[in-house]
Amino acid sequence: MKIAFQMDPIGAVDINADSSFRLAEEAQARRHTLFFYSPDKLAYQEGRITARGHDMTVQRVAGNPAELGPEREVDLAEFDVVWLRQDPPFDMHYITSTHLLDRLKGQALVVNDPFWVRNYPEKLLVLDFPDLTPPTTIARDLQTIKAFKEKHGDIILKPLYGNGGAGVFRLDGNDRNLTSLHELFTGFSREPLIVQKFLPDVSNGDKRVILVDGQAVGAINRVPAKGETRSNMHVGGRPEKVGLTDRDLEICAAIGPLLKEKGQVFVGIDVIGDYLTEINVTSPTGIQELERFDGVNIAEKIWQAIEARL
Repeated sequence: MKIAFQMDPIGAVDINADSSFRLAEEAQARRHTLFFYSPDKLAYQEGRITARGHDMTVQRVAGNPAELGPEREVDLAEFDVVWLRQDPPFDMHYITSTHLLDRLKGQALVVNDPFWVRNYPEKLLVLDFPDLTPPTTIARDLQTIKAFKEKHGDIILKPLYGNGGAGVFRLDGNDRNLTSLHELFTGFSREPLIVQKFLPDVSNGDKRVILVDGQAVGAINRVPAKGETRSNMHVGGRPEKVGLTDRDLEICAAIGPLLKEKGQVFVGIDVIGDYLTEINVTSPTGIQELERFDGVNIAEKIWQAIEARL
């Protein structure tokens, strides 16, 4: 098959951690041909969805993860699969790319389905499952956020469309910074904020569960660094081997059918204690860590699910 990857610069990836690299590596092992382009090279041209990029051969060489051919323009309708893999923030640039890729429907399979990536951003899709999530409010209005904090005391405040742990703050019952943080966030963004009740179980880790075509295939635990609330690996969280609990499986059983129906082939959910906190559909990570811990070829499972859809 002909596979195109829309992603951030391939030369900057960590070959031992990046999930997009691992997906490309597995595709290459399955004798598929690879093409790389960055999101800014995606275009609509008189009825065609095109991209300027490079034929690509990936290699597990630190500092040189891919050999790229000369830049050329392609018609993405001629590809079998297009991967939507650039990292958030989920801004208008990201949203526009989902609109353009959505025009490939019936021609190329876009993974994850861009229509539902656009309509199901990670911190909003969880609202469909209030019985699985901690108390949550989404608001820009300071009084609404203050009322939530007064009710729950210890809270997490974060940007609605952020990623990687950036801009995540814990405000406990003694904190006096809520108004200042609200001024900071609203000073540079028109987006709402999301606030959730703080879950003390995060000290034991924030579990990333990987689902493939709606089915749980394993999990890793991300433990915060000493003195840190955030467990994201981008900010020093330590991955650990962990199994799936009955509650994890209950959560996956509740959300899995919807994810499969909406074409979300590769999803990573975040679970703290007994609560679902995020459903990551834009550019989830965790494949390589899970493969090392469990000895299971998760990338193969993802490609098998994709190939079954074609």
